[in-house]
Amino acid sequence: MKNKIIAHRGVFNNIDIPENSLKAFKKALELNYPIELDVQLTKDNILVIFHDYNLKRMTGDTRNIQDLTYDEIKKLNLINTKEKIPTLEDVLKLIDDQVPLDIEIKNTKRISDTCNILIKKLKKYHNYDIKSFNPKIVRYLKVNYPYLNVGYLIHDKYDSYLLNKLLKNKFVIKYCKADFIAISKKLLNTNKFKKLSKKYPTMIWTIKDKKEITDKDYTYICNNLPFK
Repeated sequence: MKNKIIAHRGVFNNIDIPENSLKAFKKALELNYPIELDVQLTKDNILVIFHDYNLKRMTGDTRNIQDLTYDEIKKLNLINTKEKIPTLEDVLKLIDDQVPLDIEIKNTKRISDTCNILIKKLKKYHNYDIKSFNPKIVRYLKVNYPYLNVGYLIHDKYDSYLLNKLLKNKFVIKYCKADFIAISKKLLNTNKFKKLSKKYPTMIWTIKDKKEITDKDYTYICNNLPFK
């Protein structure tokens, strides 16, 4: 997805258009943006689209999404709307390969189940990449599905030991066999990450203003779309 602006969790405002909702994805589709979304596996093996591990911020429910069945989850509304937490199948049916998808797999103890079910669901979908903060997830995908374009997410809050290990030896990236990296915009201006971003295709997140888009070689995951 080089030189792209990607709609982070769709085009949303969390007022009448909740993040990671079908309504947010419809809006992104209308504006022809590639879409970033988050997938998690429910207790009964249904892939749903939701960012947080806990439901409280977006639904008011205090349970964790991976502990519930889909029948329990589908009763909940997103913020003060009638929008529901969509399944991956709902989203794929809506998007229908019209725009690229940037799929983040949230951390889980059920790595193989989550990855295998996801790839099976994507069998007829061609325009996507996958990324994760968990290097074990990235590695599992590349070892078992080497044709995939898979990225490693790097957070600005990593402890200094891991950062030094990552940047000095690139151990984590080599371990997980990442094709690209996706880094917090807070890390981009460090000399070490500038060097790393020249060696790997790079996504930058999360951009909130058009002025933050400064380099045509990066892909940008953005909020507040469309930019004014």
